[in-house]
Amino acid sequence: MTTPDDSKLQAELRALRAELDRSVAHDSPARPRIEQLLRDLEESGAEGRRQNLVGNLRAAVQHFEAEHPRATAIMNDIMVLLSNMGI
Repeated sequence: MTTPDDSKLQAELRALRAELDRSVAHDSPARPRIEQLLRDLEESGAEGRRQNLVGNLRAAVQHFEAEHPRATAIMNDIMVLLSNMGI
């Protein structure tokens, strides 16, 4: 059963993917890291697997803050959402 938080998380992941496509160059060294993080979050499914990703997400936010402020804002939203879900 899909919860409202799960739906919100999926919406945020779609927003992050769109922002990645819009603002991060395909040859940017940051792109593979964000893409992997997105895949991990999209495929995680179970809360236990998601919890391990929070640290990776936090590190990505710190790394991309200056260069990609919009993507960073979306990642922050995802971290808050995961926290609200108890993850």
